[in-house]
Amino acid sequence: MSDMQSIDAAARHVFEVCEPRVTPEDLQRIKDAYEFAKMAHEGQKRNTGEPYIMHPVAVAAIAAEELELDANTIIASFLHDVVEDTPYTIEDIRSRFGDDVAFLVDVVTKRRKQAYEYTKQVDNYRQILESVHFDIRALLVKLSDRLHNMRTLDSMRPDKQMKIAGETDFFYAPLAARLGLYHVKTEMENLSFRFRCPKEYEVLEQKIEEERQRTAASVKEFTDEIESIMKENGIPARVQVRYRRPYSIWRTMREQNCDFSHVDFKHFVRIIYTPIQEWSRSSDPEKDTSLFIYSCLTGRFKERPGSVSNYIDNPKDNGYQSFHVRLLNRAGSWEELHIASERMHRNARLGCVVERGETWLERFKTVLQNIAESGDGFNFMEGVSFSLYNEDILAFTPKGKGVILPKGATALDFAFEVHTEIGEHAKYARINGILKPLRTELHRGDCVEIGTAEDASPKPEWLEFAKTYKARRVLHDALRNRAKPGYTLCHECFPLPGDEVIGFQNEDGVVTVHSRHCPLAIKLASENGNSIVSVDFHPEPDRTFPVRIRIVAIDRYHLLRDIIDCFVEDQHLSMDRLTTSTQDDIVECIIDFPVHSMSELQQTMMSISRISGVDEVRRVRAKL
Repeated sequence: MSDMQSIDAAARHVFEVCEPRVTPEDLQRIKDAYEFAKMAHEGQKRNTGEPYIMHPVAVAAIAAEELELDANTIIASFLHDVVEDTPYTIEDIRSRFGDDVAFLVDVVTKRRKQAYEYTKQVDNYRQILESVHFDIRALLVKLSDRLHNMRTLDSMRPDKQMKIAGETDFFYAPLAARLGLYHVKTEMENLSFRFRCPKEYEVLEQKIEEERQRTAASVKEFTDEIESIMKENGIPARVQVRYRRPYSIWRTMREQNCDFSHVDFKHFVRIIYTPIQEWSRSSDPEKDTSLFIYSCLTGRFKERPGSVSNYIDNPKDNGYQSFHVRLLNRAGSWEELHIASERMHRNARLGCVVERGETWLERFKTVLQNIAESGDGFNFMEGVSFSLYNEDILAFTPKGKGVILPKGATALDFAFEVHTEIGEHAKYARINGILKPLRTELHRGDCVEIGTAEDASPKPEWLEFAKTYKARRVLHDALRNRAKPGYTLCHECFPLPGDEVIGFQNEDGVVTVHSRHCPLAIKLASENGNSIVSVDFHPEPDRTFPVRIRIVAIDRYHLLRDIIDCFVEDQHLSMDRLTTSTQDDIVECIIDFPVHSMSELQQTMMSISRISGVDEVRRVRAKL
């Protein structure tokens, strides 16, 4: 069979897949799209030497068979490279196949530019994400295109393989996961891993196969008993065993800092059932059947305490539903089970393609639109990483409102997600009733209350633990809008406004401020006197500087209370850290706290020196 005969046969298969679910008119339009694409790409070859038209046919096959998309999206899949790689235009597409198909093709067509705003890749990512504001199907065409490119990446040069694999791992696979397309996400991740790190991939693939052979007998015994339990209880169900792929194992090894042998749950068992309507005592037969299966299984197998995850009542943000539990098999090993209905199983494969609630879709559009509209290339890529890559957790306000956040998000992220003003004035959190700092990482099911204060405002260190795109965008904007000092401070002498200071300007124009008695300043002055500049170093109302003091005193009743009262009541200052030690009735206190100026520090030290029993108060020049 010639190449073109083989390609024609592949196209006919697409038509056969589409025929049961599209109108005769749409089926003819799909056939016309194939003929038009074949004509437009005539004479073009892929890197393998095969006719180029085989790629659009393969993309259309993914869209039709694996994603079960609608007629216009399949037509756009046939035509997705026509405008980019042939003389035909969007208007040609529009005149033949209508506005909807023309829009989808236009979105996935890379723009030719004389100069890119950031880089060609970043501009392309932005273009793809901006399309979500109008229609999510454009993403599905692009994912189908990328999946086939990954499946045929062998024909590329090594440098091209690395570029495409890197893009896929960073952008397209996480995007597929967010859309609930787990089979696409998994295949993309593993193909990317295979081409980026072929030796490591091969080693893990071999270890997984060895693990499969080692556990085959115990796993079969376990699944045979499950099937027996299902039959005994009249539950129509099928049982599957799925071994994790190399990329999933590799990621776990990285996250847990362990080797292959210490990765738990290298496989899981899936029970896929048909809900038993007549047994249901509620309006939710799927949940009732899941709980009945869970009850039957835990009557025969030991359950691992705390291992239940109920994704039926609390689906993941992309709609994934299942009931997870871990049970002890007869060989003494824990097995992970996923209990799901046929509908849940299909939805887990097709994700956003299946009908979803408008709330989920609109929230997803908003997240991606915010990323696409970020102000610069750095923030855009940062937003992609934070917003797409992590799985979701569901936390709750004290009133029971669910707040969806990426895994690894903190109480500060929660505050910004509830409302921007709450985030901007956040001071502390109560997580499950326990007082916690804003940097605390949240977990699924946490109940979070955010404490605010009028005088609280974003701090530069918040960027160290803010994870969500929304929180980081607001923080970047707030901190950027503040007046920035035109200098940095010496990390040896820690000068304060009011100190006698001097500045040294380096070759990049950055001025570093030193106190005039700083040994480093003296050394610099002796080596490069021409770099000395005058510095206007005055107190700023909103800026504080960390300092540390040492107090030596004679121990007595209420000494520590008097010191704290001096800070809080007399000087209206806060403490970042306080440590005390006592030896033979002599007390030493080390206190870290922020001040606005040298005069404020001196006033505080003088006030402390007046406390009964205090013998010495001095500043300690230590790195804070």
